Amino acid sequence: MTHTPHELHEEFPEHADRIHALKTENAHFLRLANEYHTLNRDIHRAETDIEPTSDDHLEDMKKQRLKLKDEIFGMLGA
Repeated sequence: MTHTPHELHEEFPEHADRIHALKTENAHFLRLANEYHTLNRDIHRAETDIEPTSDDHLEDMKKQRLKLKDEIFGMLGA
């Protein structure tokens, strides 16, 4: 298992300009991106045992991150 953070610009490098534009133009996208970033950091801290958590909680956070990522990706394609 890798403990590398999954930053949006790394997940969607081909959409870096669009991500930046949507963050400045779309309040909903900005909220999703901020929520993704916060959750992503929480997952990274849990995976690296900086802030340990239960396996169930970690799995729930990863599912929530994936849901956010899917919604963000949908907005990038629109």
